[in-house]
Amino acid sequence: MLKVFYMTFGCKVNYYETECLKSIMKKRNFENSGSYKTADIVIVNSCTVTASGDSRMLSAVRKIKRENPECIIVLTGCYPQAFPEDSEKITDADIITGTKNKQDIPDIIEKFLENRQHISLIECYHKNDLYDDMTCTDFPDNTRAFVKIQDGCNCFCSYCIIPYARGRIRSKAPEILKEEVSGIAHNGIKEIVLSGINLAFYGKEYGLNLADAVEICCNTEGIERVRLGSLEPEMITDSQLEKLASFEKFCPQFHLSLQSGCDRTLKAMNRRYTSSEYAELAERIRKKFPVCNITTDIMVGFPDETDEDFRKSAEFVRSMNFGKIHVFRYSRRKGTVADKMPNQISESVKSERWHIMNHIALNSQKNFLESRVGMTLPVLFEREKDSDFHCGYTPDYTYVKIPEKNFRKSLRNSIFYVRIVDSTSDYCTGQIVK
Repeated sequence: MLKVFYMTFGCKVNYYETECLKSIMKKRNFENSGSYKTADIVIVNSCTVTASGDSRMLSAVRKIKRENPECIIVLTGCYPQAFPEDSEKITDADIITGTKNKQDIPDIIEKFLENRQHISLIECYHKNDLYDDMTCTDFPDNTRAFVKIQDGCNCFCSYCIIPYARGRIRSKAPEILKEEVSGIAHNGIKEIVLSGINLAFYGKEYGLNLADAVEICCNTEGIERVRLGSLEPEMITDSQLEKLASFEKFCPQFHLSLQSGCDRTLKAMNRRYTSSEYAELAERIRKKFPVCNITTDIMVGFPDETDEDFRKSAEFVRSMNFGKIHVFRYSRRKGTVADKMPNQISESVKSERWHIMNHIALNSQKNFLESRVGMTLPVLFEREKDSDFHCGYTPDYTYVKIPEKNFRKSLRNSIFYVRIVDSTSDYCTGQIVK
């Protein structure tokens, strides 16, 4: 029986697809390996959002082949799909596939084993491609399951390569989602996180929207919580918010990707909203969900971002009271519009702006956590991070710790109400209440 090791880079969608592939490979009598050093086959599921991410992935492939020269390396995912010609130059990879039809990888491996001749099989995307219905119901050692329900993107933000790596928008059929979530619940997982490349576009081809997918999950016996992945702000309507608010199991955490608080920069990015429209959406969410958490991503150093543009972005971010902010530097990405824009920002300026914005982010998170003190909220405990605390998350994704000495048995995969008594810059502490 051949042993397989899986190495995944990038987003939750990639991790979900790796879990699906593990299930498929297991059914085909491939065995999991605990290390790439002892594996017969290593499957590298790649990401290509940034050039630095490409470098880490390519370095990992070289290291695997150097330390285990006899293994078969399968390079799959977004990098080969977006850059097929560059992928052909990776001589350490025995098999190269893209993001389409990952479920065919076992067949491709068996074909390679016939004569061990290099295989490159990257299928192009077309306008009316159907959703690849990979599903997974087994998430060992997890208390939450990320479930991919949408793929592809039609937006073509000027800095982003993903539409070229994932094709156009398409969605998982509702009946398949229902069956998959039922299987997840049967395996004892209480929380579902709906994920996608551009999640807010879910269901357009079925005349549905994201709230309909949430409803399917909320109506599944055994599922206690339903959470959303990253969202595009312009797609969230009042009618969807109204419907989401009607579901007791819905977790009011909204990760709304902002990217910049400056309208001039947003337009250059080809984002489809203004800062005022974003702020109005956040206000509507907070009115509909009094105890909620709005988190975001912020990019600094986009081409031609002036000092004044950055100042406007920083001031807007400071005003929004985000619960958490992922701050990152703009990274040039070959094949995108932004890569060819004039007035590229120096790395030193990007670094300076990152430190300023990250300081705002840390203060915002600290203030958010302080606002939770005094509340009593349900916490789904996930794991004991250390010997002193039990750790878990509230519905709005507030990270909570309670002293282990107050409750010595494991609380993993259990939900208890916790009174928040204190906060730090990273988490809240509390006490279980009846």
